[in-house]
Amino acid sequence: MSGLLEVIALHPADAERAEAGGADRVEVCGSLEDGGMSPTPQLVAQVRRATSIQVRVMVRLRDGFGTDGGEAVRLRGLMAAYADAGADGMVLGFLNGLGDVDAGVCAELVSDGTWPWTFHRAIDACLEQDRAWAALTGLPRLDQVLTAGSARNVEHGLGDLLARAKADPWAASVIMAGGGLQPDHVPWLARAGVHAFHIGKPARPGGSYKAYVDEGLVRSWRTLIDDEVRHRPAVPA
Repeated sequence: MSGLLEVIALHPADAERAEAGGADRVEVCGSLEDGGMSPTPQLVAQVRRATSIQVRVMVRLRDGFGTDGGEAVRLRGLMAAYADAGADGMVLGFLNGLGDVDAGVCAELVSDGTWPWTFHRAIDACLEQDRAWAALTGLPRLDQVLTAGSARNVEHGLGDLLARAKADPWAASVIMAGGGLQPDHVPWLARAGVHAFHIGKPARPGGSYKAYVDEGLVRSWRTLIDDEVRHRPAVPA
């Protein structure tokens, strides 16, 4: 068994280098404001032409994790355009005014598609984590949850991530650890049954988004993840 490695891509060159380093998937963002915003369909098409690995696209047009009916229409049109441009899946997640997963809105937004999708780090902003995770189980075609276990980063949320993965096999199967992920977190997460990992800055020289993704850095993560996932079976809950 090997792990899944996803890398943030802002340009076609990022996607090319991520693939060369052994990444399984890229998450395409138009910008990284407030945790990531939607790209243009044209950029998605360019990334699709540049790589043969999976492409998922950020679906988010404004700060925060809320949306409304008017924006939802735009988002559904944007996702259709991304799918037409060659995207394999989407990355989205919306909360209601009470800080809970807005399951109704999320289900409606994905209802037109057939693609798999990731619920992004909006999950880390939920006020009641157990209730939030319970809401995710009913969402159609959801196969990944990008989370740091904390609204800050994996360093602060690692304990919660490990506890949830060990206690809930479904959560372990969908967790994609990311948001300040460091190499020394990977063995602990792999032991707990987490097999998917997401990196942005660690894939770039100096940890700067001003630099393109570096093939060698991605390769080092690929090797680390595969070694840990293959050789560290999950600890029973």
